[in-house]
Amino acid sequence: MAPIDLPFTLAEYTRRLTNVRAEMARRGLDVLFVEDPSNIAWLTGYDGWSFYVHQGVIVTHEHDPFWWGRRQDSNGALRTVWMSSDHVLSYADHFVQSTERHPMQDLAGHLLDMSLGRARIGVEMDNYYFSAKAYTSLVAALPDADILDATALVNWQRGVKSEAEIDYMRRAARISERLVDLARERIEPGLPKNMLVADIMAEAIRGNGEDWGDYAAIVPLLPSGTDAAAPHLTWDGRPFRKGEATFFELSGCYHRYHAPFCRTVFLGEPPETIKRAEAALVEGLEAGLAAARPGNRACDVANALAAPLEKAGIERGARCGYPIGLSYPPDWGERTISFRAEDETLLEAGMTFHFMPGLWMKDWGLEITESIVIREDGPAECLCDRPRELFVKP
Repeated sequence: MAPIDLPFTLAEYTRRLTNVRAEMARRGLDVLFVEDPSNIAWLTGYDGWSFYVHQGVIVTHEHDPFWWGRRQDSNGALRTVWMSSDHVLSYADHFVQSTERHPMQDLAGHLLDMSLGRARIGVEMDNYYFSAKAYTSLVAALPDADILDATALVNWQRGVKSEAEIDYMRRAARISERLVDLARERIEPGLPKNMLVADIMAEAIRGNGEDWGDYAAIVPLLPSGTDAAAPHLTWDGRPFRKGEATFFELSGCYHRYHAPFCRTVFLGEPPETIKRAEAALVEGLEAGLAAARPGNRACDVANALAAPLEKAGIERGARCGYPIGLSYPPDWGERTISFRAEDETLLEAGMTFHFMPGLWMKDWGLEITESIVIREDGPAECLCDRPRELFVKP
């Protein structure tokens, strides 16, 4: 088999593992089992569309991690993970979608073979991929173990990015810029929405020069008119219409790293309500970017954004940012920090966020957002470079 082309150095994977083990030790965990595909990739390099079945990484204090998953996917693991082949474990296909057995029974067998049957085992209880059935099956198969909640243990270690990770995000940002430029250029009254989405997705995969495009963790979101009051609608075949705003929530992706970027296009002359909202939102964005610096808290960014909006009589009622980086569907957030009034997490240099203060009113919506990096000093760096404004297309 050809040598594995890892996205990061072994030294970087070792550093990540060291940080995870330190947190495991702090919590008194003997072993950690993670199913979140982003955490799997971050720890091992594994990359494949196999997260619809149970798979994961076993982390102990003594050995290199073990990738564990469906047998037919073990060939993918052998081609993407940094560990040796004896650290790739698999279960037979009769466990898949069976009503008589569960993959966790196989996982339990491996843990018993490692003399971990009485261990304190951390699992990601509140996660898209680790199900209630997985938990009950694991508990039943390991009656002498202490199975504990370790949700987001790895996610929190991912917060401060390495220079290599930030480089990947900058490359993703160049793709994000191309997507917003394309959307702004090609949107016009009468164009079926799905046709523009087809162009956006093709451009996303083409990438930027030699920086090929990966699939994003979220599909393009682009509701128009009154539908723009809903932040998470996708698309249909109806045409764009004059007199309506469409916001585009898009992201380039490179080696699974994202740089979400949102802009809004109004076809025709926007009403004064939206113009006033744009002015307040841009003022709030500038204030939030100035507050996004080391030593400040997540809530400081949220409060800086809120002041101009409140002055304009706009109530958002939602967080305005979240960490980003490496991710898989259905979400490109890291699910840890939130830019909201009650989150007092201290910001550190190297953290990356989607500063996302979208406005979703009763019958219209407006999104102008930035993916940012917390710098060593000064205001945050914006990964994308496009005017911070409502784009008007007569």
